[in-house]
Amino acid sequence: MAITDTGKTPVSLTKKLSMKVFITGVAGFIGMHTADRLLSMGIAVIGVDNINDYYDPSLKLARLEYLKKQSNFHFIQGDILDAALLKQIFQKNTFEAVLHFAAQAGVRHSTLQPQSFIDTNVTGFLNILEVCRQYRIAHFIFASSSSVYGANNKLPFSEDDSTDQPLSPYGASKKAGELLAFSYSHLYSIPTTGLRFFTVYGPWGRPDQAPFLFLKAALNYQPIKVFNHGEMARDFTYIGDVVLGIVQALKKPPKGGGTSKCEGEDASELSPNHSAPYKIFNIGNSEPIPLMTFIHEIETELGLEIKKQFLPLQDGDVLSTHADIRHFQKWANFKPSTPVRDGVHQLVQWYRSYYQI
Repeated sequence: MAITDTGKTPVSLTKKLSMKVFITGVAGFIGMHTADRLLSMGIAVIGVDNINDYYDPSLKLARLEYLKKQSNFHFIQGDILDAALLKQIFQKNTFEAVLHFAAQAGVRHSTLQPQSFIDTNVTGFLNILEVCRQYRIAHFIFASSSSVYGANNKLPFSEDDSTDQPLSPYGASKKAGELLAFSYSHLYSIPTTGLRFFTVYGPWGRPDQAPFLFLKAALNYQPIKVFNHGEMARDFTYIGDVVLGIVQALKKPPKGGGTSKCEGEDASELSPNHSAPYKIFNIGNSEPIPLMTFIHEIETELGLEIKKQFLPLQDGDVLSTHADIRHFQKWANFKPSTPVRDGVHQLVQWYRSYYQI
């Protein structure tokens, strides 16, 4: 039976392969890949997803069918806004860890429908924190975003930089999640790791993201939209490297004593009142790729020139992202190793196979 007494010490994260984890947003891009990796390690996964129609639900269902081939996977269709459902799931299962990837995504979409971002990314996030508190989860890992850096002009983006000026409701909602997670970690000693993802791409990716949109347009001989006339750069990070980082983080719950600071760093830089078992890390490739270079890699892989429609910078966008990953390298031995050319190749191969092109 799950431990619900909030005065007790959290259940220790077992190293045995019999462990069970709970993944929200399991039908999503990162959630599906993470679940697949953990299942291959012999770890049981129970996942939840509401299969909303923000993008084609058939892709989400196909991801789930892929996961269901493994016997230690169980899927529950539901929404993280349904607190009663979450409580029911946690009453029936004892989880060693919770990986929270469910979120309303999309920087530009957030400027059009901000309420959905507050509902899912703030209220839904709070619901997950509540069950983590009530059932004394040994390690809570959640997805944040490079969007929290907003108007920060210093590159590369470091976890020690200010994140008080997000440029979109999406970025603001992810920052709100970080703040809520810290407060719960501080109040209830929940070991918590936040991961700021930088432009993740690869097979089974999201249809609303640029790499997918570029491929779809190119293979239909249609022009792609290139914002800010192509004068942008992104820290494109291959999904395989991201999942490796997540698994490495899972193995090492924080024990308190700092934010992103790691062993051997100057403890005097930490607030004396900060003893929460909480850390926040960047997960990126740490090598920004100019947007036009990324497009050229797709053209090279496809063997054709893509028509381009050059447009101004859109509201909420930033000119460049660049992850400083030194803290995570020290903490979890994180070493992204997939060159953009190899990542684009894997993406195109999957796209052609999935859509039978």
